[in-house]
Amino acid sequence: MRTLKAIAVLSLLVLMAACRQDMQDQPKYKPLGASRFFADGRDARPIPTGTIARDELNNNDSFHTGENNFDFLDTIPLKVDSALLHRGQERYNIYCSPCHARTGDGNGMVAQRGVKIPADFHTDRLRSVPPGYIYQVIKNGYGAMGDYGDQIPVNDRWAIVAYVKALQLSRDATLSDVPVDQRDHLSATTQPQTGAPR
Repeated sequence: MRTLKAIAVLSLLVLMAACRQDMQDQPKYKPLGASRFFADGRDARPIPTGTIARDELNNNDSFHTGENNFDFLDTIPLKVDSALLHRGQERYNIYCSPCHARTGDGNGMVAQRGVKIPADFHTDRLRSVPPGYIYQVIKNGYGAMGDYGDQIPVNDRWAIVAYVKALQLSRDATLSDVPVDQRDHLSATTQPQTGAPR
């Protein structure tokens, strides 16, 4: 009788163990598996129209890459006006000036604290690079400079490029480079103030 009870208890334990369902054994659909629930017999569902996978946006056009047929763009693909330059200056001062300085000479606060001196935008080499090159450096980084592709949106990258090019032009600008209708305004703002000496 005792043996019978032991066999019954043992059988019951075996049955209970067989009914146990751990998290790893839970019912679920597996990639490319079959399903009796859906009419087409597939467990993988078709992707809804217009769905974009995370980080898989089709952004390989020249506006997003800064190049066309493996050549850097030699123009900025946005209308360069004062609004774009002001936006570029604002973004430059936030992201770029700590290393490159507000003047673009590479003597920003980070460089003054002993970190490797960043590029000076006023060297002959960097003055001659096309805008697409600068865009790609902002997006992907270069040397000790990290990439800013995730921090700076595409339009702001181009705005920074426009501002860097304006900084480069301003270093050696002369009055003849200023449009005629702006020269009087420029002359009025740069005249020394006259008054009684202190």
